[in-house]
Amino acid sequence: MTTLVVCLDRTDDVGRKTGLRSPVVGWEAVRALVTDVGLADPEDSGVNTLLESLRVAQNLRDENEEVVVAVVSGDHESMVSADRAVAEQLDDLIADYEPDSAIVVTDSAEDERLIPIVESRVRVDSVDRVVVRQARDIESTYYLLKQFLADEELRQTVLVPIGLTLLVFPVLATTVGPAMGAAAITTVIGLFLLYKGFNVDEFLTRFAHQTRESLYSGQVSVVTYVVAAGLTFVGLFVGALAVSNLGDTPGFVIPATRFAFDSVPWLAMAALTASAGRLLDEAIGDDPIRTSFLNLPFIVVAVGLVVRGFAAYFLEQQDVIDSFVVPAYELGILSNEQFVMGAGERLALFVVTAIVVSLVGARIASSVSGSNDAAERSDGGSDTTLANGGTATASGGREPDPSADAGANSEGDPVPDVTDPERTDGGADANANPDSDGDRDR
Repeated sequence: MTTLVVCLDRTDDVGRKTGLRSPVVGWEAVRALVTDVGLADPEDSGVNTLLESLRVAQNLRDENEEVVVAVVSGDHESMVSADRAVAEQLDDLIADYEPDSAIVVTDSAEDERLIPIVESRVRVDSVDRVVVRQARDIESTYYLLKQFLADEELRQTVLVPIGLTLLVFPVLATTVGPAMGAAAITTVIGLFLLYKGFNVDEFLTRFAHQTRESLYSGQVSVVTYVVAAGLTFVGLFVGALAVSNLGDTPGFVIPATRFAFDSVPWLAMAALTASAGRLLDEAIGDDPIRTSFLNLPFIVVAVGLVVRGFAAYFLEQQDVIDSFVVPAYELGILSNEQFVMGAGERLALFVVTAIVVSLVGARIASSVSGSNDAAERSDGGSDTTLANGGTATASGGREPDPSADAGANSEGDPVPDVTDPERTDGGADANANPDSDGDRDR
């Protein structure tokens, strides 16, 4: 069993400091290389890496294993050329010595990037990373910072806010004072953290993508969404105007109730318009209409009626609005005098109407969904042609061919009745042997 102990040097530090070309193979050659590299740069950690390679090879020899120790270097011009140079040298080593496994010795995270190249050519049993004891924490911190700075998303998320803070705080401190400047900066940082924490950026990206797809596909919901937005603004304006007409009303409950009472009809119309547009898109499409889209308009109307009814009840109790008056009418034999409806009666009327609307919506949605399921089942069946010209449906039924003769087959022979009790009992055994009388055993 031959083991290859290979020391990796991706940036060709050994070649640049000693002038030697890699690969350097053999115990004596690597031992001499340690002296050359140490004399050229005593502070280089590559000296420790070479010594570690010799130590690992010596331990394996003490265990009576055949060992080949080698130093493989890349190219300092570019990372691609360095990796290709290492791959070529490994191919030559494997072709010359035919190792069964390899032990990789490195001194940095940069050299460890070559491990997949080694693994693609020979089995790697161990990876030995050499870190100088005095510089272990410093080197680990260095590579962590280097990896952090190489990530573009982390740089934009962390370094950009810190840089903007360091630039803006002196300006705010000289204009509005240190306290106001610190408060403004912490507010902005808090909003930014919430923005990233709730994935608002992904939501906005997804919303923009869906909006663009809707515009390009010509969906009706695009227009209805714009109309719904306009109705929403109208409802908010009407509610705010109603609150402003209350004057100096103490407390918060009555203004909020008044706002809901006046804005709910417009907000309900906005939601109804948006849901109607989405329902039209579903109806135009090829897929069946989903139950949720059918039931949504009725739910919107029902919720609007309930909110309007409760808001009217509280406002009437506080004498903010007048009672509901049913005017007198006379239609033939039907006539009614003027009727004043109380707050409780008005609330009951709105709640009952909302329940009726929701039940009607659920009924319509279930009926449409049932018809769609029945249509899919009827379309999904397949007919199978029988021997007598009839067809068998997917449910197992049998339909006779009306054009075929019910009493004869294609050769003119009579066809037995399918209701024959012997046939329904299982029929005759087609493989029964004839007896001495010429009859068949059943």
